[in-house]
Amino acid sequence: MSIESRLAELGVTLPDAPAPAANYVPYVQTGDIVYVSGQISQDANGPVKGKLGADLEAEEGAAAAKLCAISLLAQVRAACGGDLDRLVRVVKLTGFVNSTADFTDQPKVINGCSDFMVEALGDAGRHARSAVSAAALPLGVAVEIEGIFQIK
Repeated sequence: MSIESRLAELGVTLPDAPAPAANYVPYVQTGDIVYVSGQISQDANGPVKGKLGADLEAEEGAAAAKLCAISLLAQVRAACGGDLDRLVRVVKLTGFVNSTADFTDQPKVINGCSDFMVEALGDAGRHARSAVSAAALPLGVAVEIEGIFQIK
């Protein structure tokens, strides 16, 4: 089964890869590795904003992290010339959570991305990961996640 078919089963249609917001590229490929720039939590209505521990609960943050996962896969599809089945595996994700100083559930938030990658990609979605707190993120978004992917 193709990755796009699996996503469709999950009710997910990948958007066009988001354009960069400044002077950088959305991804860089070197050999069979693709480095995807940080993808912010956003949906069709715009950025998903808020600070975990003040405005949002961990479950809401996890939903925002899933949106980042969808954008990451959209960037990988672009890097693969539109053929997401060239994706071999997710290598590493680094998640940044806009959170208060006393919020300590960053891993639960980034699980929204990690769990989605495994649900969509099976074992190819299992990855190394970091989940860290940030005092603020661009546009006041709740989550930003960057990723490293292997392609063929």
